[in-house]
Amino acid sequence: MNKQTEGTAENFGAVQNALSGFVSDIKEMNSKLATRLQQQEERLTMLDRKSMTAHRPTLATGSAEAPHKKAFNAYLRSGDDDGLRGLVLEGKALSTGVSAEGGYLVDPETAATIKSTLSATASVRAIANVVQVEATSFDVLIDHTDVGAGWATETGSVSETDTPQIDRIAIPLHELSALPKASQRLLDDSAFDIEGWLAGRIADKFARSEAAAFINGNGVDKPTGFLTHATVDNDVWSWGNLGYVATGEDGDFDAAKPADAIVDLVYALGAEYRANASFVMNSKTAGAIRKMKDADGRFLWSDGLAAGEPARLMGYPVLIAEDMPDIGSDATAVAFGDFGAGYTIAERPDLRVLRDPFSAKPHVLFYATKRVGGDVSDFKAIKLLKFGIA
Repeated sequence: MNKQTEGTAENFGAVQNALSGFVSDIKEMNSKLATRLQQQEERLTMLDRKSMTAHRPTLATGSAEAPHKKAFNAYLRSGDDDGLRGLVLEGKALSTGVSAEGGYLVDPETAATIKSTLSATASVRAIANVVQVEATSFDVLIDHTDVGAGWATETGSVSETDTPQIDRIAIPLHELSALPKASQRLLDDSAFDIEGWLAGRIADKFARSEAAAFINGNGVDKPTGFLTHATVDNDVWSWGNLGYVATGEDGDFDAAKPADAIVDLVYALGAEYRANASFVMNSKTAGAIRKMKDADGRFLWSDGLAAGEPARLMGYPVLIAEDMPDIGSDATAVAFGDFGAGYTIAERPDLRVLRDPFSAKPHVLFYATKRVGGDVSDFKAIKLLKFGIA
């Protein structure tokens, strides 16, 4: 082998060694890259699992209200109040307390169910102004007069204008109660939804009692209903009274033009209130009015176009409240007004239950209480239709 051949062989060997080292480096880089990719994939998988866990709906047993719900359920079923007292002592829920009169705050979910049921019932509550208070009464300040004003010149003197008058209307809160009962054997049955049953019974009792009081309550240990206030002819209306429009016929609509009374009632209300106004009447009165037509033969009454939408009379929504009086001699069977401005309902947000296993053996009584009040807050915002001559 000559020198040239030997040099070529050495060069080839060097190149081969270099290529072999290069391939080895590439394999090592691929191995490291694969390891890095696997680590990154594992990290992304872990983050994805955490994200799924974070967005997963919380089970009732793990919710913030679960301790109170569990303790309250034990109290209802067996009278075991250790769990509720433990929550109070440990400060886990400041809203979970023992009433001064006895009893415990209802579980938040149950209280919300009762509240939503009350709001959905056919009561003045659905259209009135509802406020939550922590005191024993709620004061409404009404500025029912105008501040004086006048035109002024650049150099002329300005005379003193009238001072507005402020009225304070105090709405005391009264105790509303319900007393449903169940047998201890029924309470021991785990399949019996004690909280759902209790919420339904309490809501039904409260809804019927409230609906009656907001219309006809005398203000003695109950809200003051708007129909219990003094009424005067709307032509001579004054603050502190509710104005009425007469049908011109004793105990009925006018035989010749019955719809005129409805039109007069609508326009007896100030324009600033008509935009948010509603009619309030019972089913019998609604049955008589929905047959009425205008001069062109069109019905004044129109049913709601969608499910849950109220019927309308002359374009205004109608609330069917069965506690309104029937059509009769001098009866104020129809009300029309902006009840959001005209009637205020004040209530405490909490609802308490006291378990009594002794008074009605073998049944267990549940004494539920809440505080609520109501009264007219703007006498200009509500007008009445009186079925009388004047």
